[in-house]
Amino acid sequence: MLQLDLSSNQLSGPIQEFDTVHSHMIIVSLSQNQISGQIPGSFFQLTSLIDLDLSSNNLTGLVELNSLWKLRKLTSLDLSDNMLSVLDREGNKSTVPLLPKLSNLGLASCNMTTMPRFLMHINHVETLDLSNNIIQGTIPQWIWEMWDDSLTQLNLSNNMFTHMQLTSYLLAYSRLDSLDLSSNRLQGQAPMPKLLKTVLDYSNNRFSSIMPNFTAYLSQTVYLKLSRNNISGHIPHSVCDASNLSVLDLSYNNFGGLIPSCLIEGRSLAVLNLRENHFEGTLSDNVSDHCILLAIDLHGNNIQGQLPRSLSNCANLGLLDIGNNRMVDTFPFWLGRLSDLHIIVLGSNRFYGSLTYPTRDRKSREYFSKLQIIDIASNNFSGNLDPQWFERFTSMMAKFNDTGHILSHQTYYRDYHDTVAITYKGQYVTFEEVFTTLTAIDFSNNALEGDIPESVGSLVSLHILNMSHNAFKGRIPAQIGEMRQLESLDLSWNKLSGEIPQELTNLIFLSTLNLSGNRLDGRIPQSRQFATFENNSYEGNTGLCGPPLIKPCGNSSNPNEVQVNTSRDHVDIILFLFVGVGFGVRFTAGILMKWGKNRQ
Repeated sequence: MLQLDLSSNQLSGPIQEFDTVHSHMIIVSLSQNQISGQIPGSFFQLTSLIDLDLSSNNLTGLVELNSLWKLRKLTSLDLSDNMLSVLDREGNKSTVPLLPKLSNLGLASCNMTTMPRFLMHINHVETLDLSNNIIQGTIPQWIWEMWDDSLTQLNLSNNMFTHMQLTSYLLAYSRLDSLDLSSNRLQGQAPMPKLLKTVLDYSNNRFSSIMPNFTAYLSQTVYLKLSRNNISGHIPHSVCDASNLSVLDLSYNNFGGLIPSCLIEGRSLAVLNLRENHFEGTLSDNVSDHCILLAIDLHGNNIQGQLPRSLSNCANLGLLDIGNNRMVDTFPFWLGRLSDLHIIVLGSNRFYGSLTYPTRDRKSREYFSKLQIIDIASNNFSGNLDPQWFERFTSMMAKFNDTGHILSHQTYYRDYHDTVAITYKGQYVTFEEVFTTLTAIDFSNNALEGDIPESVGSLVSLHILNMSHNAFKGRIPAQIGEMRQLESLDLSWNKLSGEIPQELTNLIFLSTLNLSGNRLDGRIPQSRQFATFENNSYEGNTGLCGPPLIKPCGNSSNPNEVQVNTSRDHVDIILFLFVGVGFGVRFTAGILMKWGKNRQ
């Protein structure tokens, strides 16, 4: 037997030592299984071996790289994603280099603490993956210079590197497809590869600058992510020549100036994320008729003017976040025809006017039908709330589904996950990954008035409802009690009157309630989740009585109240939305939440 490929099966248990005396095996692939135990030393006696792949198993134990010295013909080695500890001891005593023909090395997630020093004696490396280790210090100079005509993929992400030993900030690689240095502690100026065909990811570092004309080297790049650094400067107009660029993420930096019009026009770009920078000016209204944009995130800049009406050409747009800018406009009802729009954030701008649907659109039921997150908080919207608002949010009417997935824009190389920040349980929360089933409505801090439409009760899969700091009057709709998945309800600081509907006790997942600052009266319900809320949920309603307030209601009891366990234990069902379809969909799951300051 020369080749053994049992990858992607359900093999489990340990591998026993085996006889290698008469073996001429050249390829062994056991990846993507559940194999456990230590790696048998027999593998390291297979002197004819060319390719050894044991990645993505449950292998344990210590592997010393020097133990591979007999594998003189080995060209590809992958031990990634196990529970191994790979050790590169000083002083390979052999007079010839270890693994002299190696060209592909994968040691991701191998608990390595140092760079494998034997690599500096190998002249032809094509792929190197040392990601998800605990390697500290400086990335050595030989990494950048030895393989400039052979290296295609370099992944040093998720380590603890702080510096790079460079002789030039222009890296001379001629065949590089992917360079990933993300999630380290790298500082100073970020280098640029002279030619990069697919992916450049420097996100989550401490870079403070990049060469001013960095976009001139993106002619073949598909995915550029520089987010979460401290980089300042402008986006050069040469970015418009990057015709292959599909994802541009410069979020959470100090970039400023005008946004090049080509980025908004959407002729080649699918994802534009300039979130939390200092960009200013207005947005181009020359969006292409063939716009392919899937996500636009300009949150937290100084952008002025109106929303470009030509954004309606972006038929597959799934996310639009222009929150916390200085835009002045009326509500963009014209976006309602975008059938894939899942998230729209307009909060903290200067939008104004009525939220009543235009006459020509009132009969259409297709508007915003897939919308799952809408945030128009902290604007100047006024007037009565059109009941049709809630009647059109059909995606929020679906029965509860606990199979939430992260929707991502899948490019040639990797998925891109959207980020959204919303007020959740009284805190301003950033969700780094957004699941399909998170639904949220935030109309707070406006000048809306009149009754809260009873049609809100049809949104049975809504998780977050915030209509605080408006001028709503009348009673709290009893139909809200039908919204059984509601976790957070904030109706505070309005002019609501009457009793708290007993039907609200049906909200068994409700963990945050704020009805303060209204004109409510009568007995506070006591059953189910209502037995867990404290005084601050009801402050400023002088007519309310009963626990948790000290004001008694007299001797009469409410026969409709059911006594239940008053434990504060509850289940938070956080189901998040993935936006867009784009180049295909691959489903994954996970949550990363960054708690921020309260919205001002």
